[in-house]
Amino acid sequence: MKTKSIASLLLTTALTFAVTGVASAQDKTVKIGALSDQSGLYADLGGPGSTLAAQMAVEDSGLAAKGWKIDIISGDHQNKPDIGTAIARQWFDVDKVDIIVDVPNSGVALAVNNVIKEKNGVYINSGAATSDLSNAQCSPNTVHWTYDTYMLAHTTGQALVKAGGDTWFFLTADYAFGAALERDTTAVVTANGGKVVGGVKHPLNTPDFSSFLLQAQSSKAKIIGLANAGGDTTNTIKQAAEFGIGKGGQKLAALLLFLTDVKAIGLETAQGLNFTETFYWDMNDQTRAFSKRFADRMKNNAPPTMVQAGVYSGVRHYLKALEALGGNPHDGVKVVEKMKSMPTEDDLFGKGEIQPNGRTIHNAYLFEVKKPSESKGPWDFYKLVGTVPGDQAFTPLSESKCALLKK
Repeated sequence: MKTKSIASLLLTTALTFAVTGVASAQDKTVKIGALSDQSGLYADLGGPGSTLAAQMAVEDSGLAAKGWKIDIISGDHQNKPDIGTAIARQWFDVDKVDIIVDVPNSGVALAVNNVIKEKNGVYINSGAATSDLSNAQCSPNTVHWTYDTYMLAHTTGQALVKAGGDTWFFLTADYAFGAALERDTTAVVTANGGKVVGGVKHPLNTPDFSSFLLQAQSSKAKIIGLANAGGDTTNTIKQAAEFGIGKGGQKLAALLLFLTDVKAIGLETAQGLNFTETFYWDMNDQTRAFSKRFADRMKNNAPPTMVQAGVYSGVRHYLKALEALGGNPHDGVKVVEKMKSMPTEDDLFGKGEIQPNGRTIHNAYLFEVKKPSESKGPWDFYKLVGTVPGDQAFTPLSESKCALLKK
């Protein structure tokens, strides 16, 4: 009798696992959370445009016609880590979100990274720059999609040093992103024989950069490295022009510059700036076609920034992985493992891969802002200077500090 009971129990358990497995494989419900700065200094480069990009990725996946139910919700982290983590917890615990995308602001991104790992969700970060997301703070649940501070330093920073800009002064946003970008660029400057002669940190969302720019000007450094982004970058560049810094022989290094920043600054002031992006709307027929569809749905008719393009590309790859799995297992680690096993390929970033540390590898492009006379349209801002292959643009696995690589 005892033997029969044990056998029955084992059979019941096996059937339970079998039924659970089938149910999981057939589960075609997905909930995506687009977490961004919806109204602050990073809203133009991410914000509502990132939510639209996620929506377009869902539409273009064709999964709705195959019986999938995919919902998208959005949230505003207000550039505050505590608000970002509170929204993330609410989404996982109450709203049953499967994946969080975008998340500009490295301080918020790193904090949310921990919550997503704890909840075993999926995290595709397109908006934050810190290279720590695929290095010291890597997670089996996280994919860092679009760009990072290592890439910015080893493209824009290295090009400027090799062109003779061997003394640097940093003007740095005082939070995780600025610290990471200054750290990674300093390493490149010194490795190439340059020297950092000083630096100053400024609060996030600073309206007046005059005192910081005066310090940079008095340093006599050949390069003033801007380790900031969004509204801070545009304000810095505009005010530097008012101070006549460029005319004095010093050069601004916009280490992170977005399409929307150039629009805000204007070509007259921004012309000649060198910077790096991994996506530009006018690269080829495919990027132009997508960007037209995107711009037609944006209130300001703006084409996508590289952050918004990265949201689209990341969500498309995520949905391809779910389809390959035959359903949504609601298991972040399992889904990310599947994503890493599949090559990345779409019209916006071309062919690439996701490394074991969660870093997506694709080409990076060195651009220069056009002169007003060279621009042929309202968003025709960039001219291509050079292409950096993905395996040269991002942190080599041999240098990565990701603990996942030690397993």
